[in-house]
Amino acid sequence: MTAQQAVRNRILQLCGERNITINRLATLAALPPSSVKNILYGKSQNPKLLTIKLICDGLGITLSQFFDADDFLDLDEP
Repeated sequence: MTAQQAVRNRILQLCGERNITINRLATLAALPPSSVKNILYGKSQNPKLLTIKLICDGLGITLSQFFDADDFLDLDEP
């Protein structure tokens, strides 16, 4: 699995756990919906850490909690 896929999966997992839509996440994270959708649909292949931090803030978690998922343990090289 690539890092891009792992980030995508984690965002979808966290939204699912919280029963929030991608548009709601964008609002909570103070990001344009297109920014979040670009990460999810692969247009943004290397999202900035600041963007992921804003997503974490919107979800009410830390960066450590975001990256504490099995998908990040065995990443393929880019």
